Amino acid sequence: MILFRYLAREVLLTTAAVTALLLVIVVSGRFVKYLAQAAAGDLAPNVLLAIIGYRIPSFLELILPLALFIGILLAYGRLYVESEMTVLAACGISTGRLALYTLAPALLVALVVALCSLHYSPWGIAQVQAIFRDASSSQGLQSLVEDRFRVDREQGRVTHVQSVDEEGRMRGVFMADRSPGGAEPAVIVVAEQGEIEVDPVTGDRFLRLERGRRYRGEPGEASVQVTEFQVLGQRLQTQQERAYPRLDTWPTRALLDSSEPGPRATLQWRLSLVLLAPVVSLIALALSRTDHRRGRYIKMFPAFLLYMAYLVSLGAARDAVAQGRLPTVPGLWWVHAVLLVLALALLYGPHWGRRLREGR
Repeated sequence: MILFRYLAREVLLTTAAVTALLLVIVVSGRFVKYLAQAAAGDLAPNVLLAIIGYRIPSFLELILPLALFIGILLAYGRLYVESEMTVLAACGISTGRLALYTLAPALLVALVVALCSLHYSPWGIAQVQAIFRDASSSQGLQSLVEDRFRVDREQGRVTHVQSVDEEGRMRGVFMADRSPGGAEPAVIVVAEQGEIEVDPVTGDRFLRLERGRRYRGEPGEASVQVTEFQVLGQRLQTQQERAYPRLDTWPTRALLDSSEPGPRATLQWRLSLVLLAPVVSLIALALSRTDHRRGRYIKMFPAFLLYMAYLVSLGAARDAVAQGRLPTVPGLWWVHAVLLVLALALLYGPHWGRRLREGR
């Protein structure tokens, strides 16, 4: 029991340290991305921290298995370099018992991954999608910086607002639209005030302008249409154009009730992230074998390649199941089966090889 606590503590402490480091790296990268969107006027600055917080479970479901993999490689690698594993083997600690001791912290990590993958991650993504749908948080003229031009090259639109009050009402709105390639005449709208409205049924977003003029025509030409209006509404963007992948926000219970390939592939992906932890723990246990001459980092690079091949294979199998190119059975499970057989071969292969040579 003392030995189990010692090994579990080494693995869990190293895993926690690697998790914290990877989480900081991932969160920093995403924060810089969202910060750039806020600077461009695509996202309101006051929702950045909320979006990052809601996305942390989806970060952890991918980070934790990798951190466990690296943690076992580093922790056991140190024990091999300092000959502690040699002493344990001399005291009668078999490979099977060492594997059981390793699976215990791996199952704890798998439990945390299960909570994130099956519940908190889809809930968090749904909350982020709700933030993006909010007219006051993204893709609305409220996110404009006062008295600065904002250029949207994809839609060919230039907008400018003189001021925005606390309720989101804009004063002195200027908007110029030009279709891609110049197929349609340019449209310039100037209004005294405006605000964003969202259709409660469709979720479509409209810009409501009041007391202004609309100019339609090419600059320099005499045939310019001028229209004065009291109220003018213009659709900005539909809900479907802003939505996350639909299945990523589905609760796990809804995926269980569906028999379509897409939901089945998403469900198997979420469960695969849970199975990833115990399988990679066995692979890391086998690849951590080293000595003081080779060092604890000698197998880190091939271990990373094997882990990435595992994850990429799961992603490719998920896409194949979702598109109907692969049946839901075996679905993604064959990838785990292949890697589990490989882990057992790496773990017990030297022992079986010695017994075979002794038998001969």
